[in-house]
Amino acid sequence: MKMRKGQPATTRQYRMGVRAVSATVNGESILAAARRLFGELRYDQVSLEDVAAQAGVTERTVVRRFGSKELLFRAVGAERAASIRRTRDDVPAGDLVKAVKLLVETYEDSGDEVLNLLSQERGLARVTNTVEAGRRYHAAWVERAFSPLLGELPRAVRRRRIGQLVGVTDIYFWKVLRRDVGLSRAEVEASLRELIGEIVAPGVR
Repeated sequence: MKMRKGQPATTRQYRMGVRAVSATVNGESILAAARRLFGELRYDQVSLEDVAAQAGVTERTVVRRFGSKELLFRAVGAERAASIRRTRDDVPAGDLVKAVKLLVETYEDSGDEVLNLLSQERGLARVTNTVEAGRRYHAAWVERAFSPLLGELPRAVRRRRIGQLVGVTDIYFWKVLRRDVGLSRAEVEASLRELIGEIVAPGVR
């Protein structure tokens, strides 16, 4: 049977499309597997072979898509940071209730993973850099989210209050309430609303 003139190009386009979809799926499965492993184990305990096995691809595919373990780690960090920001940046400045809800949502979703990362920050530059970037983002987010609630305060007092807000909204405080004390998610949210309300209450103490 004679092939129509345009058919070869269409076939090539179809095959290219299939390969593109396959590459995207592979990339997503590799990132998901790497995030699970980096979230549960120490960096030096994770191998590309383990990531490939969990993702259902070959180690060669992992290397082809991400280059190296360090680059894969960076990609996981970037994906996690983007996910957190997509959630937390949705809060309107000055909305205490929504800020607490979205903050706790990110901790519920990736808190244990981040805590595992924090436990490795000393001695591993690649981990330290990721952690420091997260701290800077958190401090900036806290100031944006809660500054409108502080009103007019002397500069030194305002700085102190912002520091207090950074502290009570830190992931370690969530860990104490949620994991160590055993409060429910709703109780953690209520606790944070109460504490933040005390900090942003008008007047200088």
